[in-house]
Amino acid sequence: MNSTIYALIIIAVMAALTYGARLFPYLLFGRGGKVPPIITYLGNVLPPAVMILLIVYCLRNVVFTVYPHGIPEFLAIAVAAILYKITKNNLLAIVSGTVLYMVFIQLIFV
Repeated sequence: MNSTIYALIIIAVMAALTYGARLFPYLLFGRGGKVPPIITYLGNVLPPAVMILLIVYCLRNVVFTVYPHGIPEFLAIAVAAILYKITKNNLLAIVSGTVLYMVFIQLIFV
């Protein structure tokens, strides 16, 4: 199969899946209807749970008995948390924490 045709097929499938994912809630719940309580509950509970899982996943390989003892990770997490608490801006907190972590591991804790 030609690589151009293959790429176009991949793009078409991804576009169809994206459109379907956007359309599915309207088909399931209809327009203007009341949102089921379980969906409201999940909307309130899942974002913090996902963030906690991401933090645990990021810290899974930290060895506390070997230099730098997890200091860059915990400082970057603390800065991200403080920035989010102050600004309520997810993007600013995530980007700042990531950039700070990269600066730490590339320049400071070498």
